[in-house]
This record gives sequence, C-alpha cells and structure tokens, in this order.
Amino acid sequence: MGERTVLNENIRRFYDASSGLWEEVWGEHMHHGHWEVGEADKDRRVAQVDLVVRLLDWAGIDRAESIVDVGCGIGGSSLFLAERFGARVEGITLSPVQCKRAAERAREHHLDGRAHFQVADAHRMPFADGRFDLVWSLESGEHMADKAQFLRECHRVLRPGGRFVFVTWCCRHGALDARDQKWLGAIYRIYHLPYILSIESYTQLLGETGFSGIRTTDWSDRVARFWSLVIDSALEPAVLWKVIAQGPTVIKGALAMQLMRRSYARGLVRFGVFAAQKAEG
Repeated sequence: MGERTVLNENIRRFYDASSGLWEEVWGEHMHHGHWEVGEADKDRRVAQVDLVVRLLDWAGIDRAESIVDVGCGIGGSSLFLAERFGARVEGITLSPVQCKRAAERAREHHLDGRAHFQVADAHRMPFADGRFDLVWSLESGEHMADKAQFLRECHRVLRPGGRFVFVTWCCRHGALDARDQKWLGAIYRIYHLPYILSIESYTQLLGETGFSGIRTTDWSDRVARFWSLVIDSALEPAVLWKVIAQGPTVIKGALAMQLMRRSYARGLVRFGVFAAQKAEG
C-alpha cells in the first residue's frame, strides 16, 4: 500500500470517527471562525459562517454557477454557496460518513438538486477539465500529500478565467528549529497531515502551477481564538464523556486542540488565505 494511500485511509478513519460528534457539539462548519477586533463576544458558530462570508468578500466572489468544494466535510460551505449563488456545487471528501451526511443535509435544506457529494481524492478529481468557475478549498489543503499535484488538479478543473479560493493551515516561513519541528510533528501525527508549507511557499507554488492574480493574507490573529472556545466547550462534562466514548482517535484529536492553540500563540502555525485565477484562453 502506497504512502499516500495509507495517509488517505488514516484521514478517512479520523473523519468517519469524529464528524458526527463535531456536528452534534460544534455544528455543520468544520473550520475556524472569524473575529474582528471588538467581536470577542461573537458566538463561535456565527463566527464560522462569518469566515465564509469574509472570504467571499475578500476574494471578490459575487457570483458563481458551478463550484467544487474540495474537502467538503458534511457540506457546510457547499450548501451555503449553493444557496447564496443559486449555483450547482460538487463536494468531495475522503470520508464516506461525511459524504452520506452531506447528502442528507442537502435533502433537509431542499438543495439536493443543486448540491451533490461523492467520495474522491483531490489529487485525482473525477471531473473534466474546465468544469467549474469556482474551486473552493477551505481547510483541506493541509491534508494533501502532494501539494503541487493538488494545486494542479484545482487549476485543471477550473474553466479559463475561473477563480480559486484556498485556505489552509500554514507554518512560519524560514528555517524551523528542533522544537518547532517537534511541535509540528505532533500535529501531523494527530491530525494526519503529511506536512504544511508557509504562506510564502504556497504563493510561489501557485505561480508555478499557472495561477495568475495571486493574492494572499494571514488571518491568524482573526481566527486563533477559535481553539480556546472549542477547548472550553470540549471540557464541559457532557461533551467530554462523548469525546471519551468515541475512542482513541477522537480523544487524541481533542487533546491536540491545546497544541494548536499554543502553536498559534507562538506564531508557528499560520492561517493562510489565498485567491487566484486561471488565465483566460
């Protein structure tokens, strides 16, 4: 079994095991929230929706007809985008559990005619060249074993002139000392990440892939408080017992939340935000 196959299987198991509890406790959006200065009291679930809205505004996305949500989770972004734009959305995930739940949620929201989900590997997307006018990838790039191949696939399935909105966990740019490497190694093991790149390295890779109009920003200071809020909620007795009942995979993921919080505080983990376009013609 190849290294990428093993990684994908571990990712599948992690999300198969944890997605149900996440939805029950923390909701449909399996990503960070967004807080501006002065919004400390904003509810975490509201902040998660705000992250999607802020991304669209920042990237200048005001319309889309065909979208692929790469790493769709249980369909949080997919259904939001389908409803906001009246678009047809295809969501892909490695997790059959997530895929099934996303399809159920589409039916519950009467969006199953516009939002469809399937189990697929983002390194080999099951779509024709130039299929979509928006590729949306919100916190899934960190799982990709071959970042360059992943970005090539995103570029391939975009139509000429299509837009790419990409958010992923990044690391501090430059040389990392032994302590940094140890901390990242623990995050990799627990969350099944092969490696992460700096924002600067991703920017270079996007250019090498053929994207144009590349814009980047770092929203670490706007999202980092998410981990403290999730940790607090996970320590509530009713939730803690549910975490324990899910077994070792979910328990390790919960324990790693503290590591993520501290990594943001140290500036080791960064929240990279990217927008780019596929050239016309």
